[in-house]
Amino acid sequence: MFPRPIEQQSRSIQVGYQALLPIALIVWLLPLIAVMIFSIKPDSDFVQGNFWGLPSSFEFFTNYGKVFFESDMPRYLWNSVVITVPTVIGTVALACMTGFALGVYRFKGNLFIFFMFIAGNFVPFQILMVPVRDLTVSMNLYDTKLGLILFHIAFQTGFCTLFMRNFIRALPFPLIEAARVEGVAEWRIFLFVVMPLMKPAIAALSVLIFTFIWNDYFWAVVLTQGPESQPVTAGITAFNSQFRAAYHLMSAGSIVAALPPVAMFFLMQKHFIAGLTLGAVK
Repeated sequence: MFPRPIEQQSRSIQVGYQALLPIALIVWLLPLIAVMIFSIKPDSDFVQGNFWGLPSSFEFFTNYGKVFFESDMPRYLWNSVVITVPTVIGTVALACMTGFALGVYRFKGNLFIFFMFIAGNFVPFQILMVPVRDLTVSMNLYDTKLGLILFHIAFQTGFCTLFMRNFIRALPFPLIEAARVEGVAEWRIFLFVVMPLMKPAIAALSVLIFTFIWNDYFWAVVLTQGPESQPVTAGITAFNSQFRAAYHLMSAGSIVAALPPVAMFFLMQKHFIAGLTLGAVK
């Protein structure tokens, strides 16, 4: 019924697997490799049509120097930090509280409220473009970092609540009952009994949400404009002019923009994997 591990397959299948795996990995990484090569090419290579050949000269320091010192890229990066960090904190905090309420308490309408959180994840976000933009304009939040933060918190809370509620339901409920018998207040149970057990889930969810928000491009373009409030994903397009695009600078900017979420994943990799697999086996 289930596929057998590769170690239990025949020798020919194992050899074919070992031969095809590096090829599949290279094909999967090919777009990233192309961007990395583009980021060290001179502008003349693109003018002459040398898109996929080797660079005619090594322009690593020139291109990345222009990105950092001759553009608004540092401001875009700072905007991304200002937008992403509060969003992660606010979303995870709300998800922990709502997940605790929906996972621990039994009350009328519990499942209905939980289904409402889930239903929001199935709404195509593109159809919300016009009403969300009009809402931010009417609330004087358009083209502000605060407006983008509040929107991301509202939009991501549904998925995070689903994640946290299911995680809390898997925790040993006798711990909560024992604390109640001792007369511990509910808010202290949440802070000192449940929250320490949720650290792996919080770490995993923080990495996911950080990646989602940092890499968001659609809402960054819809709800902001200009270097005062745009994050780095939208700011990369500033290297385009009316008649031509600076592909070498856009590629360098893309590499710079991708470094923070990659670094966060490797720093939190241990907790991330533990949070995703905790509860998978009883």
